[in-house]
Amino acid sequence: MGSSANTETAIIIASPASNNQNPATNGGDATQNHTPAGILALTNSESDASKKRRMGVLPLEVGTRVMCQWRDGKYHPVKVIERRKNYNGGHNDYEYYVHYTEFNRRLDEWIKLEQLDLDSVECALDEKVEDKVTSLKMTRHQKRKIDETHVEGHEELDAASLREHEEFTKVKNIATIELGKYEIETWYFSPFPPEYNDCVKLFFCEFCLSFMKRKEQLQRHMRKCDLKHPPGDEIYRSSTLSMFEVDGKKNKVYAQNLCYLAKLFLDHKTLYYDVDLFLFYILCECDDRGCHMVGYFSKEKHSEEAYNLACILTLPPYQRKGYGKFLIAFSYELSKKEGKVGTPERPLSDLGLVSYRGYWTRILLDILKKHKGNISIKELSDMTAIKAEDILSTLQSLELIQYRKGQHVICADPKVLDRHLKAAGRGGLDVDVSKMIWTPYKEQS
Repeated sequence: MGSSANTETAIIIASPASNNQNPATNGGDATQNHTPAGILALTNSESDASKKRRMGVLPLEVGTRVMCQWRDGKYHPVKVIERRKNYNGGHNDYEYYVHYTEFNRRLDEWIKLEQLDLDSVECALDEKVEDKVTSLKMTRHQKRKIDETHVEGHEELDAASLREHEEFTKVKNIATIELGKYEIETWYFSPFPPEYNDCVKLFFCEFCLSFMKRKEQLQRHMRKCDLKHPPGDEIYRSSTLSMFEVDGKKNKVYAQNLCYLAKLFLDHKTLYYDVDLFLFYILCECDDRGCHMVGYFSKEKHSEEAYNLACILTLPPYQRKGYGKFLIAFSYELSKKEGKVGTPERPLSDLGLVSYRGYWTRILLDILKKHKGNISIKELSDMTAIKAEDILSTLQSLELIQYRKGQHVICADPKVLDRHLKAAGRGGLDVDVSKMIWTPYKEQS
């Protein structure tokens, strides 16, 4: 990123000489509808040799690559991550935990043998050999990009520690949770205490976030739990939306339970055992039964790096409703009240990065469309509370900054701005600043 002096330089808004299109790449599902016979479709016409070959690959080794039938009815390439014996079956009857190599890890799951096409089995390679073969097929640029992203979220770990971490967290330990009226499939491993190791499903109190192994325990708990909202101060109420600020030091058990819950849906989140240092902002939908959590973000009480958000999550049942964008906007409104600029803590999750790029794009381009005359990055930062580096990277990613005659120029052609705004998608729910009742942490007694 450029020096701070560059952020003070006036940026001249100019129309570009040429209107170069920069369409966003959209990686669709290029997988063909692979419909093999499968092990259960063995017919009398098949040769004994073919049957023997199929059965000879069983049980599949960890690391094996094979085609697997997914919930869309199509076959997709997977890698076997782990296996477990099905003691109700025969000698080769295993269940396999697989990673769909085309998709995010959140879709990893246990599958049964009949979902696999054994004709497509590729023998497991030694990991080091596999890495070497893969690297030979890559260009230098491709390998550098993978090296840059491979340890995302764990830059502090050396190679051995990273491998140990990935081994420890590779299989989801909790398959589903019940939270309020929803049963939710989990996405990732979360380090619950050892006594929950044998649980496939956990039951959460939606108000205090205590978790239990059995439905009956939750029902008994709910008869005694007197909470109807997060245990903190309500700092925002607009219609049916409410925001609560929870101090991790004052409400330690709630904050830790929230972190256990959140880790089930965040791949690279570091679990906060020392929650004392954080504030948690819980967004709720309110009705006559209480305030029901839909998502949250956390932030450090004191951040030397100007982080205004440490972690953000919208629970799966509430996604695609604008809540994630609302949470991001709310974090910047808090920064404005503090008189500071802010930026999210790195690294961002894949969904977090998409949300932030969209937010920055909409905020900045709305200003550029309306602004007359020159404007500097510093002025944009002061207006929005967005850190200067984030403004620069956003405009550069949109190819809206060019270097002409010794100075940076924003190419603000209205048609180009409209195209980028359309690509960024609609904004989230608006934050009504007049409904915020909040005092920055440093001013609290």
